[in-house]
Amino acid sequence: MNLFKKIVSKLTNQPEEEDTQSLEKLGDSLKNADLDYKFAQLFTHSGGFFNYCADEGEALQTLNQIVKIEGVTNVFCWDKELQNFLNVVRVPYTSDLEHNNDSAFITCEYLIAYDGRIMLSHNNILHYHSSRLPSKIIIIANVSQIVNNLNDAMGKIKRNGNIKNLTSISGNQSKLDTVSNSSTKLFLLLLED
Repeated sequence: MNLFKKIVSKLTNQPEEEDTQSLEKLGDSLKNADLDYKFAQLFTHSGGFFNYCADEGEALQTLNQIVKIEGVTNVFCWDKELQNFLNVVRVPYTSDLEHNNDSAFITCEYLIAYDGRIMLSHNNILHYHSSRLPSKIIIIANVSQIVNNLNDAMGKIKRNGNIKNLTSISGNQSKLDTVSNSSTKLFLLLLED
């Protein structure tokens, strides 16, 4: 890619052609792989930090490491079950998103293996727009939430009822938001069911 195209893509927050093509090539090379392996590869390729956890104890240890390494001091977390994790690692949290939150600890709807995206809804981030989330986002999910593609996720959402405000994030940028924070770090704790 020539220098001019690289500069324009950076200024307009558009993915560089080479990055998009390499993600597509990686996806094509993994088309026959297990969904969890494919998702993990594409998620990390797009800049996310993938952590497999055999159980909640291991997830707790991994969360504690992320908190220490990233210097997390104030977390947005409205989910009561996830707040129990934060109580154990002794990190202050707020149930409402505040400007001093340096991270978010949330769940998700689905993990999309086709391109390594994570689907969020109002169930995960309340009424907040994903662009308002802090620069560090820690997501906990189960292996059973991995679906092959966006069509599968949308089909399951349609069957499950009223889910609104859908968005998706991948690696270090939101795929559906027009404004993205390029310094966002996305951590995934993937638990066995």
